[in-house]
Parts: sequence; C-alpha cells; structure tokens
Amino acid sequence: MLTFAVLVERARALVAGGRRAVLGITGAPGAGKSTLAQALLAALAPAPPPGLPACGWVAHVPMDGFHLADRELDRLGLRERKGAPDTFDPLGYAALLRRLREDADDVVYAPGFERVLEQPLAGAIAVPRSARLILTEGNYLLLDDPRWARARPLYDEVWFVELPDAERLRRLIERHVRFGKTEQAAVAWATGTDERNAALIAGTRARADLIVPAELIVPAELIVPAGLVVDAPPSHPGQDASGPGVASS
Repeated sequence: MLTFAVLVERARALVAGGRRAVLGITGAPGAGKSTLAQALLAALAPAPPPGLPACGWVAHVPMDGFHLADRELDRLGLRERKGAPDTFDPLGYAALLRRLREDADDVVYAPGFERVLEQPLAGAIAVPRSARLILTEGNYLLLDDPRWARARPLYDEVWFVELPDAERLRRLIERHVRFGKTEQAAVAWATGTDERNAALIAGTRARADLIVPAELIVPAELIVPAGLVVDAPPSHPGQDASGPGVASS
C-alpha cells in the first residue's frame, strides 16, 4: 500500500551507493507538488542513508527559477501567459540538471523565484557537492515538447501528484486571494490560465513513474526531527505557495 512513509523510503533508495540522483515531482497547478517536495525534504534531511552525512545530503531545486523575466515576456508579447510552457527557459533548466548529474563541482548555484517581485533570482539556491538527492518540482517535467523533453533523461524518477479538480481549483482560488488578487481576478486566473496549463499537464500523467494521491502528503510541519511523521491526517496538500499573477506550479 502506498503511504507517505513508502514515498520517503523510495526516494531515499534512489541514492543507493552514494550516487547523485534527481527525483522530479510534477502535476497540475495546485495539486501539491511543492508541498510534497517540502515534506520529503523535511523527512529525508535528518535521516540519510548509511554512510551519508545528516546535513546537506538532499536539496530542493524548483523549476520555477526558470521563469522568463517580465522584461523578456513583454518583449515576446507573452506577459499575459506568464506561467505557460513557453514562458520558461526549459533548455536552461535541462542544462542545470545535466550539470547536477555530472556531479563535478563543489557547489552548483541554481536560480530561485522571488514571490514578492514575481521574478526569477539568479544564484539563489546553492547545491553543495554533498547533496546526493535532488528534489525538483514543476508543471512541465513530462511535457511532450522537444525543448522540455531535453530534461527527461536526467530524472531518475518522476512522480505525478494528483488532486481532484474541484478541490484543486478551490485551493488555487484561495491561494491567489491570499497573495493579493481580488476574488474575481483569482477566479479568472485559476479558471483561465491555470486550467489551460492543467489540461496540458494532465496529458503527461501516463509518462510518470509513480502517481501520488495528494491526500498521502503529510505537511512538513507534522514531520518530527527524526524524519518520521506524526500520526495525524494530512492537511492542505495543494497549498504550495505561488505568487499572484503567475500560473501556479
């Protein structure tokens, strides 16, 4: 039976022998990708496989750092589609994953995404050589597009997080309101841009190595330092943070 504890052990097993591995997490906007990545990070970090240090053996490198900047989106006429597949730099993302897989540098710097500015931020995430497991999450990891497909051979596994559409949409609207949109604008964005992207992502489900029902996710705050989880039901698995005006990841 698939449980969160099983997910933790499956992720840990990817670095057998101390090799570096990349675990991708994908799914529709609001499904809980970031929530799962953060929960895995909280459970795995203090409980490494034998022979690995308890500090720094797992890292989180989101795809969102490869958003194109607003200035470039304006030049391309894509500002109103921000968050769609063609508003990212998928070749840059693949190049970063390739460098991480090569495992040749003492530290690799990855871009982050600044939610207040709604802009990518260069060099925001330091990945040390000690990081054996790289968790990376985003909407388009399995998209059947030549530019996005460059990254597919670089993942050891890709998991697809799934949440019923009605609940996912409710959480998307709630999230957009929380980050400053009016109720009307939140509904328009969630049912427009977000849902167009969700339809694309749904078509990638069959390419995943594992389907993860969002209700299995235990929030990071319920994970105790030993890397185990408390006996409590998961809550709000789809509420991974996204800034206003950005198609949710």
